[in-house]
Amino acid sequence: YQVPQPLFFNHRLWDDYGTDTDYPGIFTVEPGKRSGQPCIRGMRITVYDALGYLAAGMTYEEVLEDFPELTREDILACLAFAAERERPFHVR
Repeated sequence: YQVPQPLFFNHRLWDDYGTDTDYPGIFTVEPGKRSGQPCIRGMRITVYDALGYLAAGMTYEEVLEDFPELTREDILACLAFAAERERPFHVR
């Protein structure tokens, strides 16, 4: 049995909006970790977790204080990831 390697994926976001933001290696997906949800830099903190804390009213500073292993760039990448998923698509 071969243990699956984590999937690191790069996100180049918001190109259509004139911004070229790249988040190399920030998100990982591992089948046995957090049910395969996108995690931040291999930690057990998911994108959903970070977004949930912000949605519940926590500030960036409060999240970073509670989770010192996170960076401001991690949180911004989570917001960009969510925005990218909500970008409308056009059926032609």
